[in-house]
This record gives sequence, C-alpha cells and structure tokens, in this order.
Amino acid sequence: MYSVERNTCCVLTVMWLSLQCILKIVYNCMKLIMERRIKLKTLNSHITCKICRGYFIDATTVTECLHTFCKSCLVKHLEENNTCPTCTIVIHQSHPLQYISFDRTMQDIVYKLVPDLQKNETNREREFYRLRGLPCPKDIPPNPGDIVEDKPASDVHAESDYHRQDEQVNVCLECISSNLKTLKRRFIRCSAQTTILHLKKLVAKKVLNGMEKYRDIDILCNDELLGKDHTLKFVYVTRWRFQNPPLILQYRPRIDL
Repeated sequence: MYSVERNTCCVLTVMWLSLQCILKIVYNCMKLIMERRIKLKTLNSHITCKICRGYFIDATTVTECLHTFCKSCLVKHLEENNTCPTCTIVIHQSHPLQYISFDRTMQDIVYKLVPDLQKNETNREREFYRLRGLPCPKDIPPNPGDIVEDKPASDVHAESDYHRQDEQVNVCLECISSNLKTLKRRFIRCSAQTTILHLKKLVAKKVLNGMEKYRDIDILCNDELLGKDHTLKFVYVTRWRFQNPPLILQYRPRIDL
C-alpha cells in the first residue's frame, strides 16, 4: 500500500514539474513574440502614398474604395481626373472632391511609426513660407481682440486646449435662404481641422434650436455643396485658394438631389 502511494506521489510530482516546464516555455515564447520588433519597411506598403511614394501627409481616403493618399497628391490628381489613382474606380462623375475625407486615424498612426516625420514636415512648411516672405499660419499669434480674459482657476475649461495651436481659419457663414434665420455672429475663427459637419451642427444649434437637426442643413462654398467630412483647410485650398480671407460659406435648408 505504501509503495502504491509512493509511486503515485512520484508520478504527480513528475507531472507537476512537467507542467511547470511547459508553462515556462510557453511564457518565454509569448514574451519573445510580444517583444519582437517589426521593421518599418515591412509596413511601408500600408503607410505610403501610391502617387508620390512618400509617407502619408494629411492622409486622405477615397470614400468609394477606401484607398488612401496624401491630400495634396490626391487633390492635384482629381483636378484633371475623376477616378481613384489605385483602382481607377470612378469616384464621382462631376464632383469627385466631395467624396474624399481626411483620415485622422491613419495620419496619427504614420506620425507615431515614422520617427521625426511630423517635426520635419512642420519645418518644411515653415521654410516654404519663409522663402516666399510670408508668415507661417502656425506661427501667427492670435489677434488682440481674440484674447480671452483670464478665467478663474475653478473653471474646468481654463486649461483646455481646444485646438488653439492648430492653424486657424477665419470663416463667414452667410444664410442664402429666407426660410432660415441669419446668425447673429456670422464671423468665426476656428481650427483648420474643423470639418463641415462641425459647422452644420453649429448652424443647426443656433438656427434650428437643436444640434441633432444638422442633417437638415446644407453648407456650400461658391455655390458648390460641401461634403460633411471636408476640413476647413481642405475647403480653403481647393475652393478659396486665390481669394482673400475670410472663407465665405453659405448655409441653406437641405435639398435632396
């Protein structure tokens, strides 16, 4: 009886040691997998523009096929074409620029993966304006009239950034319909990353008394309907490039086309 118990104990001990060994091996393998570094070049096909062959800058995606390019590359391509540069699908017969949108997530990923890309791009932008004797929009201090008085320390919004360090755009919102009220404050100054959707919600809140009614608002520039995902920077570059500020946008009740 004693011999059987002893043998059983030995077997259990061996099994326990074997299990510990297996667990240790699995742990070491998982650790190696987690610590394995991937070379950047293996990701290049996913984070580079097929037009300029460089890393994405202001990554912009075609909503029809989800192919992504640098914004400037894609806009230049669509000035003379209406198809995707990768798959040649027709984006839109007459207004392909309305069916592309800024891909903030992709751009954030690229900036995190590629060392110093964002810093170098900012330096190139500043150099571009310097050579032309123009101030870089990112370095222009706010107008004295835009400075807000110091708020009490108890104000929870006092330390918030609200994209104040972004490039700023001056906008004038004009009503072109007798069925809607005119905004009391037509002139606003906001981040260049603000989208048309943000403006639609602003107008809906001020004019229709409900932000959720933004779908009932159309916003146009030069009588051309703007897509909700367009940023103000994109609109300024593509529709207001050679005109003086502010960027003039019109709003009206939604018209189903």
